[in-house]
Amino acid sequence: MTPFPRSRTGSGSGRARRVGRRPRGRLVALTGALGLVATLLVAGPAAATPDPGDAPKAPKKVTERDRAQTEAAIRSGEIPGKDEIVHSKNVSHLANLPKGALQGTNSDLAFQGKYAFAGNYDGFTVYDISRPKSPKVVSQVLCPGSQNDVSVAGNLLFLSTDSSRSDDSCSSTKQPATEKDSWEGMKIFDISDKKKPKYVSAVETACGSHTHTLVPDRKNVYVYVSSYAPDASFPDCKPPHDGISIVKVPRAAPQKAKVIDFPVLFPDGGYPGDPDRPEASDTTGCHDITSYPRLKLAAGACMGDGVLLDVANPERPRVIDRVQDTDNFAFWHSATFNQRGDKVVFTDELGGGGAPTCDKATGDEKGADGIYDITGKGDKRKLEFKSYFKIPRHQAATENCVAHNGSLIPAKGRDIMVQAWYQGGVSVWDFTDSAKPEEIGYFERGPLSEDTLVGGGSWSAYYYNGHIYSNDMAKGFDVLRVDDRRTDSAKNVRMRELNVQTQPDYR
Repeated sequence: MTPFPRSRTGSGSGRARRVGRRPRGRLVALTGALGLVATLLVAGPAAATPDPGDAPKAPKKVTERDRAQTEAAIRSGEIPGKDEIVHSKNVSHLANLPKGALQGTNSDLAFQGKYAFAGNYDGFTVYDISRPKSPKVVSQVLCPGSQNDVSVAGNLLFLSTDSSRSDDSCSSTKQPATEKDSWEGMKIFDISDKKKPKYVSAVETACGSHTHTLVPDRKNVYVYVSSYAPDASFPDCKPPHDGISIVKVPRAAPQKAKVIDFPVLFPDGGYPGDPDRPEASDTTGCHDITSYPRLKLAAGACMGDGVLLDVANPERPRVIDRVQDTDNFAFWHSATFNQRGDKVVFTDELGGGGAPTCDKATGDEKGADGIYDITGKGDKRKLEFKSYFKIPRHQAATENCVAHNGSLIPAKGRDIMVQAWYQGGVSVWDFTDSAKPEEIGYFERGPLSEDTLVGGGSWSAYYYNGHIYSNDMAKGFDVLRVDDRRTDSAKNVRMRELNVQTQPDYR
C-alpha cells in the first residue's frame, strides 16, 4: 500500500501527536479531563463496590529482548512512543474522556438518539454525544460483573454478566461457579430517564452471558445469549453446551423476561480442536452473534466454527451453513454483514485479546479478519472464503493486539468497516473487493508500557451518525471523525438507535 504523507503537530498534553502513517514494521462527584462531572448511581444497596475479582489478568513482564526491541522500535519511529497518538491524515481525534468513577475495563458500546452507552466491568456509563467534540457524562451506574456488554431497545438496556456472582443484584460479589446458588446471566434496566437508569429484572442463563444479540419485533425483544466454557463441576454450566440461550422480553412487561429455549446449533459437538494447534479453541458454545433482522439472517462466531443462521422465526434459529478454518483461525470471535447481506466478516481473537499478535512472527493471516461471500439462495446459501485482512502496522511485544469489535460505515456503494484492534488502535478499511481488502485510515496510541504487557486499547470502535466512537479499555471514551471521499456519503445516514450486533437497515 502507498504510505500516507507524514506531518507533525503539537498536542495540548505536551506529548508529540504524530499525523501520518507509520512505516510497516511489522458516583461520587468526579471531574474528567474536560471539566465534566459524573454522578455515580448505585443500582442496589449503597455498599456495592467494584469487585477486583472480575478484573482481567494482571500485567506481566516481557523478556529483556522484547523490551529492548520495543525501545528500539520507538526510537526509530517504527511504533509510536508511550501514549503518543498517531493517525492518518483523513482521521481526526476530536475528544477523549478518561474513565470516571468506574475504573474497571471498558467494554462494548450502544447508541440511541444523542446518547452513547458504554459498558465497563464495574457497570456502565451514559454519555451525551449531541456535541461529538464535547461529550458529557450523564450518569454512571455501578453494577460489577464482566463483561457488561450493553445493548438498548427503546426504554430498555440489556447488560451481560459472564462472571460468577453471589446473586443477581448490583451489590453482588464474586462467588465460585461451583456453588449452585451462584448467578450469571442478563440484567435489564429502564433507561427512560438517562440520568437515573433503574434496574428492572434479571434472567439467569446457562454459563452466563458473555455477549448478547437483540432480535426485536414489535411486542418483544428476543435476546440471543452467547456463552461458553462449560465444566462438569459447574452446576449451571455443564457440558455439553452446544447452543445459545434465547430470552424473550415483553416490551410492555420486561420484568416477565425469561429463557424460552436453548437451541442446539452443533448437534455433532462442533469443532473438536486440534492437538497440533493448541491455540485453536474447540467449540463449546458461541462467543458472539450478529443478527440482520431485515434479511432474517444472523451470523455466529462460535469459537471453532462460523455459522450462518435463518432467524425468520426468532424463537427458532436454524443453521444454514457452517465453516471452519483449521489453518489460521484460533477463536471465532464476532461477525459483521455488509449492507447488501451478501458478505460476512468474521474476526479471529487469537490469544484471547491479551497477547501481542500484531507482529511479524504471527503474520498477516492469524489474529485477523476472514472475509466470506454468501453465495446461493435460501437454505442453499453458503459461506465462501475470499481473503484475510489485518492491520498493516506491526505493534510492540508489550501491546495486546488482535482483531476485535467493529461496525460498518454505511458508505453508498462500498463495503467499509471501522474496527477496534485493542492497542493496535482503530482501523478503517475497505472490503468492497472481497479478495483485496485495504486499510484507508487509522488511529492509534503508543504502548501503555515499554517493559510490561499491559492490557489496553480500543475494545469497540463503531460508526454512528457521522462519527466514530471508541471505548478504550484503559484510556476511556474517544471520538474520531473520518473525512474521505470513500466514506463521506455515510455522513448523510442518521440512525435513531444502533446496536452493532443487531445490524440495521441503513437504507
